[in-house]
Amino acid sequence: MSVHKNVKRVTTHTLHEMKVAGEKISMLTGYDFSMARIIDESGIDVILVGDSASNVMAGHETTLPITLDQMIYHASAVVRAVNRSLVVVDMPFGSYQGNSKEALSSAIRIMKESGAHAVKMEGGREISESITRILTAGIPVMGHLGLTPQSIYKFGTYVVRAKEEEEANRLIEDAKLLEEIGCFAIVLEKIPAELAVKVAKEVQIPIIGIGAGNGVDGQVLVVHDMLGINNEFNPRFLRKYNNLYDQMMQSFKEYINDVRSGDFPNDKEQY
Repeated sequence: MSVHKNVKRVTTHTLHEMKVAGEKISMLTGYDFSMARIIDESGIDVILVGDSASNVMAGHETTLPITLDQMIYHASAVVRAVNRSLVVVDMPFGSYQGNSKEALSSAIRIMKESGAHAVKMEGGREISESITRILTAGIPVMGHLGLTPQSIYKFGTYVVRAKEEEEANRLIEDAKLLEEIGCFAIVLEKIPAELAVKVAKEVQIPIIGIGAGNGVDGQVLVVHDMLGINNEFNPRFLRKYNNLYDQMMQSFKEYINDVRSGDFPNDKEQY
């Protein structure tokens, strides 16, 4: 798609300006062309090509199985749909942990092959070397702290993180470190709202929450969750803006009935 001349693209700089001005940042996930086009046209600021594609698109129980190639496939589809939003791509599990050279080549592949604008990485000090190396190549990095789903087997559960003082302090230190290294924003997932406010105040970069309360600089949700396509996922932090599961089910059943009864196609629907 050609870029509309009158559309002003959202950049990492735009997000920083929004934080300074006290404007909240809106972010949703996107994984395919058709959905991303609608999300972009709605005026969303950031589209995250999340490794949650592993769950909602591929049916895996965790985000771990999705590969770099698959993330690039999803990201490419999203980028082709977008005229305005900043497109951020999750670096999948195993593409950056413990090896900064591999991290850099993974990030370069995402940027080159998908045309995305930035990458997102889970973790703090333990991946700082990888983040630094990627930033040195001129690739913007969004951080991700709190509940980091790629570490699910370490945590053993998807419960709220950083309730204890020690973990809370470590999270604040990690957020400051990520800012210092050069990350342009950080996602905070499932942490106490009070702690999230503290982090948002102590760093100059935008903090985007998911289950982190209202005192941060923006919010992100998984699009299939907020549309009510996944009707079995009901965490406290999720607001459902629709119930597409029921609406789609109704449409499919009507179609089946119309086909079976011979009502579809009618005279006007044939050549």
